[in-house]
Amino acid sequence: MSDLIIKIMKKYIGFFIVALLSASLSIGLFNYFENNTVQNERSEIQSDSQYKAYQTRFTPSTAVTGPDFRIAAQKSVDAVVHIRSQFLRKSSGYDDFFGSLKDLLEGRNQRNQSYSPYVGYGSGVIIAGDGYIVTNNHVVDGASKIEVTLNDKRLYEAELIGADPSTDLALIKISESKLPYLIYGNSDELQIGEWVLAVGNPFNLTSTVTAGIVSAKARDINILGSNTAIESFIQTDAAVNRGNSGGALVNNSGYLVGINAAIASETGAYEGYSFAIPVNIVKKVMDDLLKFGEVQRAYIGVTIRELTPDFAKELGVDPNGVYVTSVTETGGAEVAGVRSGDIITSIDGTKVSSTSQLLEVIGQHRPGDNLNLSVLRKGSQKVFSVLLQNENGTTGLVQPEETFKIDKLGATFSQIPENEKDRLKLKNGLKVNNIEKGLLLNGGVRDGFIILRINNILINNKKDIELALANADNGFLKIEGIYPDGLRIIYGFEL
Repeated sequence: MSDLIIKIMKKYIGFFIVALLSASLSIGLFNYFENNTVQNERSEIQSDSQYKAYQTRFTPSTAVTGPDFRIAAQKSVDAVVHIRSQFLRKSSGYDDFFGSLKDLLEGRNQRNQSYSPYVGYGSGVIIAGDGYIVTNNHVVDGASKIEVTLNDKRLYEAELIGADPSTDLALIKISESKLPYLIYGNSDELQIGEWVLAVGNPFNLTSTVTAGIVSAKARDINILGSNTAIESFIQTDAAVNRGNSGGALVNNSGYLVGINAAIASETGAYEGYSFAIPVNIVKKVMDDLLKFGEVQRAYIGVTIRELTPDFAKELGVDPNGVYVTSVTETGGAEVAGVRSGDIITSIDGTKVSSTSQLLEVIGQHRPGDNLNLSVLRKGSQKVFSVLLQNENGTTGLVQPEETFKIDKLGATFSQIPENEKDRLKLKNGLKVNNIEKGLLLNGGVRDGFIILRINNILINNKKDIELALANADNGFLKIEGIYPDGLRIIYGFEL
């Protein structure tokens, strides 16, 4: 190796994790029906019969020497989509996720430029034939407009159904039917050393397939920046770059085993390792968003600490398990008999040797589920049956907020009744109720008005309204909507 190469290599120090751009995700949807509706009574999106039928759809035409990825690639490329997200202003993560990509494509430093609107690119995975697509939350978070391009170049505007920042997952939908989609695999069965394919749209290129092996599982790379985040990534050496975020990680049989989310890099481009969200977590989050409108997070009621070799030596135990530093009063663990100082070694027979493994197992369950915790206490092994609770300390399911008030607008908002939504042929919107003294009243808005867009941002929930208000830099609001009698109107307001 020449001195010049050595000098160049020495220039790069440190190691950071860069979250990738959108790569299509595969989301577990409810069984697909001819009327393209979701069967809310089911807790899972894809059935066993779909899984079995999927096995016989593809057969190789000729034999090859070595690993054969043709079937997996054929199953995947048409189910992975390109996502274009438009933002009215930069989010805190815009430069990390999109900035360097635009620098590369445009050949200049765009951080000091002023662009409006801002645009980012990523990927997504079709998980149901009637248009449901999973992607990363960071690909669509704060977007005023989301466009999806299929592998056959058909273009659609997508609706955000729901998102979960704690897992960096989001569910979007396009109005189409009979689409190709990926079938969920089982990420728990994925083995280190197993071949996998990454499918996505790196550098704004469509339908790119790369191969690698599973390098590690249950990796915590501390990228989501939240105390409630679930980080238990599948690490691979498949080449993944900006734009792959939200894309598919599939096994050699073509089943979805993960959603690509991040890379380990010193330059912002692929250098050897990439990370994907396990599909078993993806499936649970997608089912929650479809059935309940909110992710149902379960808690065992403990605070935990990694059992490092030094800490294990200090305690005089083997470094296998997760240390319980405290238990929540009246939480499931305390009620079951778990105590601070216990070491959790397995959950329902699954060994846990790190906090990320523990969070991955718990993240696949809902409040009200029972889990058997095996703990080591003063050299003795004990088993406790723990009833999982929600963040409020109960076993009930958390429901989405049905009504809420925005003081700045001086009104209460609610979801549109389904019969009214169907009659007016609406796909989104919020209904204005109980108008009080404030901006809407002064502008002549009446009760019953349905807000569809504010400053070109589609309105579906409270977060959308707050986003539109926060982005009103020029102090002007353009509110588009419709009254129950079908009259469409646009109101203009100065803040």
